[in-house]
Amino acid sequence: MQPSVLQKYGEARLPRYTSYPPSPEFSPAVGFEIYGEWLSRLPGDSSSSLYLHVPFCRSMCWYCGCHTTITAKDQPVVEYLDLLRREIDMVATQVRQPLRVEHVHFGGGTPTIVAPMDFVALTDLLRDRFGFSAAAEIAVEIDPRTLSIEMAGALGGAGVGRASLGVQSFDPIVQKAVNRIQSEETTIEAVDRLRQSGVGNINFDLIYGLPHQTIHSCIDTASAAAAMRPDRFAVFGYAHVPSFKKHQRMIEEAALPGSAARMEQALAIAETLVSAGYVQIGLDHFALPDDELAQAQAAGKLRRNFQGYTTDNCETLIGFGASAIGRTQQGYVQNQVGLGFYAGSISRGELATARGYRLTAEDRLRAEIIERLMCDFEVDVAAVCARHGFDATELIIGNEKLFELSKAGVVDLAEGVIHVRRDHRFLVRAAAAAFDGYLYRSGRSHSQAA
Repeated sequence: MQPSVLQKYGEARLPRYTSYPPSPEFSPAVGFEIYGEWLSRLPGDSSSSLYLHVPFCRSMCWYCGCHTTITAKDQPVVEYLDLLRREIDMVATQVRQPLRVEHVHFGGGTPTIVAPMDFVALTDLLRDRFGFSAAAEIAVEIDPRTLSIEMAGALGGAGVGRASLGVQSFDPIVQKAVNRIQSEETTIEAVDRLRQSGVGNINFDLIYGLPHQTIHSCIDTASAAAAMRPDRFAVFGYAHVPSFKKHQRMIEEAALPGSAARMEQALAIAETLVSAGYVQIGLDHFALPDDELAQAQAAGKLRRNFQGYTTDNCETLIGFGASAIGRTQQGYVQNQVGLGFYAGSISRGELATARGYRLTAEDRLRAEIIERLMCDFEVDVAAVCARHGFDATELIIGNEKLFELSKAGVVDLAEGVIHVRRDHRFLVRAAAAAFDGYLYRSGRSHSQAA
């Protein structure tokens, strides 16, 4: 890849396109009353996913981009769980028919900060209020440093089938620079506890672009992690936005790698994981060949949502907890981000919706084009436009950004089909951005495209 191309497109601040439009386009115009109406109109036979956000951690990792609060005490978590249960009851009351739940994801923060028996009780409540399908998958994000034997057992007992473990980097120099000390032995112990408790599907998260990170340390981390044989990897580029996440100011900016070094690190991790027998999935995921994620990609059925690449085809996503995002057929909603505001809404007997977005026909068109690019690195724009009843001329012929990418050798264009060249796959977000009708209208910072 030419340095000028990498500098122009790789350093651009772009959305991750886990939704379209991206969340900065959400507004208070869609509030709790509108969300309540959308919930009441949900068809009972539609499949749904649930997301529960637990915004607490025991310590702050300085690279973190999540909504979380540090607490050494258990009482704030107990009080939050009471609010969460009340919100679940409210949503269940709004829905006219029990939803058929196919996926449940506990995110954070650190969801396993919850006491083991409280976690089991929470999953029991969800099963009581909603209609779980026989094959429903429950997944939870885990900090391996704090996973106890009792919690691992509770996860297995609650029916959790997938666990996503934060690994990031095993390099002690990098760990010290981001305030997250986690040995390989700690990670192995957590994996063993989960597998022995019946949590059979394991995901690892890795990050490149961290301070003092090198190609060599990325390869060492990826090799050590692959030896533990998780089913999937998610490999993310660190997004440095200290103006938005103030704790990131603790990171030494001079120690952060540039765009060229970031891409070399990403390539090194990818090559290491592929050599270890993993299949590359989309932009930044990897899976064992027999994993359903790899099978979905091979069949052209890969999807992308707030958790990254997925096999989740549910159109409805119900979000619970502070900052949680949900989606119905009509559009997106997001709960109050601040714990105090979230608690206030629930205490008043209101849904905690703070903002949202009502989808238009054009949004749905652009969302499909962007998702197919992000998942397949190729999209037949003309065919997608035809399905949505739109003329493809403006999206293709009048798309200056798209033709700039074509001229730069990032994409190929032929008869309405766009293909991201394999040697430029790390710039796929730049290709997706060519179809983003809202980009640059928001002042919020996004992460680098590569």
